[in-house]
Amino acid sequence: MLDLEEALARILAAMPALRGERVCLTNAHGRVLTEPVVSPMDLPMFDNSAMDGYAVRAEDVALAKPDSPARLRLAGKIAAGETFKGHVTAGTCVRLFTGAALPAGADAVVMQEDTRAAESERGEIQVLDSVKPWESVRLRGEDVKRGALLADVGDVLTIGKLNLLAATGCAEVSVGCQPVVGLLSTGSELREPGQTLAPGQIYESNRLGLAELVRRAGGIPRILPLVPDTLAETRRAVAETLDQCDLIVSSGGVSVGEMDFAKQAFEEIGGDVQFWKVAIKPGRPFVFGRRQAKFWFGLPGNPVSALVTFLLLVRPALLRWQGAKEINLPSYPGVLAEPLSNPGERRHFMRVKVDAAGKIDSAGLQASHALSSMAAANGLVDVLPRTTLPAGTQVQVMRWE
Repeated sequence: MLDLEEALARILAAMPALRGERVCLTNAHGRVLTEPVVSPMDLPMFDNSAMDGYAVRAEDVALAKPDSPARLRLAGKIAAGETFKGHVTAGTCVRLFTGAALPAGADAVVMQEDTRAAESERGEIQVLDSVKPWESVRLRGEDVKRGALLADVGDVLTIGKLNLLAATGCAEVSVGCQPVVGLLSTGSELREPGQTLAPGQIYESNRLGLAELVRRAGGIPRILPLVPDTLAETRRAVAETLDQCDLIVSSGGVSVGEMDFAKQAFEEIGGDVQFWKVAIKPGRPFVFGRRQAKFWFGLPGNPVSALVTFLLLVRPALLRWQGAKEINLPSYPGVLAEPLSNPGERRHFMRVKVDAAGKIDSAGLQASHALSSMAAANGLVDVLPRTTLPAGTQVQVMRWE
């Protein structure tokens, strides 16, 4: 039985060489970059106004006050997307709007709230307050300089990064290919939600949650039909899935029972079981295997065990497949509001609820079949064997939402 770190290291070492593809930026959210993106331009591309108002020379309004306003002649008006053909000279101003290019000669913008039209003369503006040079001006390149690195190899393209790339005119990016993940569940007792249950039967729930976790990790899930507990059916399902997908994530059939056929079926179709059993709770009967360039992640059938082993062992592999730099679950500090105890011999990844202030409570029953506590949880705390963490202990909480 391997410890968690050794199991994960073996899995990551087996992942194939990175493959990339070009995609439109509109289809790139959540994908992983395989080539760096450098800005071809300054952002902003030109000095422009940060608000609606008047472009002025700061020295012309240096003494402006409400009771002694500076009087400026209005020389023109420009909107965003337009340019002023002339020059702001002493004693003049130009009406402009947010995002409009700052006209030549001007070095500041006066907010329209600090101005009023002169009552006696048309085309004259009264400025009621002074401004400093470059006040309310967005300077060329103050956000991004031309040639700056916008996103690097291994970065996941978040919404913020996509906005930045689009603002520099980027239309396509090179990203890692997404693994196609076949999701199998084995068990003759399983039925699809909505079907009528006979005595002793239960509804299958693992594939739905696993499919969403696959999507969040950048993979393409394929939910496949339920597999009854026979060697022939398990062998057929595994072989067909490997032909169609890059890897299999199965749940159930990996323990030591008489009806657990997954390992045998995988080996009979030419698969090589790399290891079986990981020293964690929940999720000890986890198996990892490969057949040529295809991979099998055999998760336990208990629903909490399946979700936890996916988060700890499968999610990092899917991200590494695509070339991501950061593959571990994000982790945040918090303080226990109640003790967490692990009297066992394996590390226990306990389900917890964390509030906005970082206070941590147990999410409920910690048994591997207890979905209510998984539904209530928003994090996991790693509690070492034979350890009790008292209330008030600061711990790290692994988050997946």
